[in-house]
Amino acid sequence: MRAPGEVRVDKWLWAARFFKTRGLAREAVSGGKVRLNGARVKPARGLGPGDRLSIQRGEDRFEITVREVTDRRGPASEAAALYHEDPASRHRREAAATERALQRAARAGRERRPDKRQRRRLIRFRQQD
Repeated sequence: MRAPGEVRVDKWLWAARFFKTRGLAREAVSGGKVRLNGARVKPARGLGPGDRLSIQRGEDRFEITVREVTDRRGPASEAAALYHEDPASRHRREAAATERALQRAARAGRERRPDKRQRRRLIRFRQQD
């Protein structure tokens, strides 16, 4: 049984908008992608203010401290007030996102289709034989 000021981990993750559905939140917790105070937990585990969560979502890793608990999903502005993300965690995530964007841009630059001028040059080159 949970203490009066606690909410299920999966419900809180959904309410704080880390996952789009409670089912996805439950799967992430069950799959070991969420750690509460450094330990792996089950979806029904109680979560209270002051608890530390480590959340792996795709390639992003969030290190947060719970400020408030609720089981009601509200607007994003209210959801952001439910937790505080460590500055080091935010910096790592932003650096990784920038790196992924640079890699994507470099890959897109190489795999681009030839434009009209380049196509004409290719056609002329092939017709020379």
